[in-house]
Parts: sequence; C-alpha cells; structure tokens
Amino acid sequence: MTLSKFTRRLAAGAALSVVAAAAHAQLKVGIDLSSTGPAAAIGITSKNAMLMWPKTIAGQNAEYIILDDGSDPGAAVRNIRKLISEDHVDVIVGPNITPAALAALDPVAESETPMITLIGSASVVEPQEGKKVWAFKMAQTDRAMADVMTRYMANHGVKTVGFIGFADSYGDSWLNEFTKFADLRHIRIVASERFNRTDASVTGQILKLMAAKPDAVLIAGAGTPTVLPQRTLVERGFKGAIYQTHGIATPEFIKLGGKDVEGTLFPTQPVVVARTLPADHPSKKAALAFVNAYEEKYGKGTVTQFAGDAAGVYPRLQDAVARALKTAKPGTKEFRVALRAELEHAHELVVPNGVVSTSATDHVGLDQRASVMGVIKNGAFTYLAQ
Repeated sequence: MTLSKFTRRLAAGAALSVVAAAAHAQLKVGIDLSSTGPAAAIGITSKNAMLMWPKTIAGQNAEYIILDDGSDPGAAVRNIRKLISEDHVDVIVGPNITPAALAALDPVAESETPMITLIGSASVVEPQEGKKVWAFKMAQTDRAMADVMTRYMANHGVKTVGFIGFADSYGDSWLNEFTKFADLRHIRIVASERFNRTDASVTGQILKLMAAKPDAVLIAGAGTPTVLPQRTLVERGFKGAIYQTHGIATPEFIKLGGKDVEGTLFPTQPVVVARTLPADHPSKKAALAFVNAYEEKYGKGTVTQFAGDAAGVYPRLQDAVARALKTAKPGTKEFRVALRAELEHAHELVVPNGVVSTSATDHVGLDQRASVMGVIKNGAFTYLAQ
C-alpha cells in the first residue's frame, strides 16, 4: 500500500458528522516528544509517524505543532505550558517517556486540555480521578505486558527471575506489575537492581543478579539504554533467558545490540511483528497497512511500536473530534471538554496496535488483542506463539 492510500484510508476511517458552523475550523494539536536525548530512538519514530498524518481531522484543517523536550521532564512541562498558553492547542499528544507524562498532568489539568500520551506505564491514567481524568494513553499498559510475559515464562519453565530496571517511574511501575503476575504464576524474584538511563556501567548490578542464579533476567527499560545490561549479562556469561519490556522495539536497539541481543524475548504490540502475526489477528490488516506505508517512506526495517502508537493517535482523534464538533468549535474550552468526554467513547476502534474501547474508567481501552510475545531472531523482531 502506498503512503497516499494509507493516509486516505486514515482520513476516511471515521464517519464524519459535523455541525455547519464548525466546518473548516482550525484544529490545533500540540505535540511534545523526546526527539533528542536518551529517549530519542522512541521520539524520532513517533515523530516520523505523525508526519504522515493527513492535514485534516474529521473535516477540520489541522495544525500540528511539534516540540522536542530532549528527554527532560522539566522541558516537557515547559513545552506543554507553551503549547497551551501561547499556541492555544485543543489537545496535547505525548510525552513519550513516563516521568515527563506524569509531570505534564499538572498543566493539562489546570487548563482542562486532554492529553494522549505515548508511554507504556499505566500510572498516568490510573486511577481515573483528579488530574488523571485529562490523560489518555495509546500504548498497551505495562500490566497487560507483564501478564503476557509471565504467562510465557510459566509455560516455558521459568521459576526464578532477576530484575534490573530503570531507576525511575518506568522501572517502579514495571517492578510493581511484574511482581503481581509473577506471584500469580509462582515465579520468584530472587534479586532486584536498578540503573540510570545514562549509566556507562552496570557491572556491579549484573554481578549481584547473577550471584542469585535466576532462570531468567528481566531488564525493565526502554530504548537503547537497555542494551547495556543485556550486553553485560552476555559478557559475564549468563546462560539463562533474557527478557526485555515492550520499550525495546526500535531498530536502534537491534543495531546497537547486535549479536548480544539475538534471542531476546519481549512482549510487544501488533505493529512490531505485523508480518509474522497470525492471519486472524484483528489488527493485522491495519498494522500491515501502516508498516508498509511507513517503510515506503522511511526504509525497510524502520518501523517501531512507538511509531505504531503514534499512528493510532490519528484515528483516535478522528473518531472523537467528529463527535465533539457537535458540541463546540475548536479553539474553545467547551470543545476541549467535549473532546475529553468523547475520547472516553471509542468502541471497537481498530488501530495499528490493537482494538480500542474506552470508558470513563478506562483511558487506554486495549485488551489482550494488543499484547503478543516477540523474539529477536536473525536480527529482526518476530512473532512468538505462547
């Protein structure tokens, strides 16, 4: 499928029902991404996908204002305050790292501006109360990913696990969720360590993990910084299975990791393994259409889960904006409030990374159809049956 066909399909994906007074109004979408810094491998591919979005949303001319936060939560908050107060955007998309998304809750709630984040952690949307009612999330939750991962572990004889995760809210959330499902499936965490995204060495932590003699090690991080602990495990002679989270699914991870990441096991979403998904997977058609269009524009093997999440924002907006326009015009508080409400009413909406059905208590809307296991095989992300 060509890029133009893909974008036409996106633009035609929702039935458009708009009031005449709102026709052709300008809709402003403020976007904050980590296009530089440690999370750049995530932010760049998200931005690439957004550059493929059509120029209209639900019949409205759309202006996309993209800012880079440099992987810095403080910069993300400054960007979002600027987008809200100076650019008067109708919706925020991003950030794409958990600490930044959590920090962004204050400005979006204060201004009553809906925010669709691109992070993995559910902490930005759960529980649905207070500031979090203004936040939505595209990526599958770490809870669902921990579920599918521990199920695979249990099915393949893993009894003990060593954990090493980011020393921030991403690592905190993953340790919390993984522990719950590990307990459920009688998998014991025998050692737990942390590392920073910018660390140059994790030898001490890895030696402590290996001393506990786990069957497998889980590295809970995102992007290229997660190569370091895996390479150290390999260099130190660890022979057990190595698991990573869905945050690794970028070509840069494979390129940087090389032979050291071959055989890595990880939970992921449909876009990453689109070509090897079972034929009856409900998102396979949408995932393949996006992958083909993305790789036509950016090159073979360049697609990521994060690009897939970003691609899914467009149909989410198309779906919700069409209904919000019945209440108010873009550029008003009334429209932002209506848009937030309508983002809660997606129903069986197929996006490249799953099927979305949201509610007042669920601002993610993805079920297990959005969670699959993958493996790095011959230098490529490949679907792995349970």
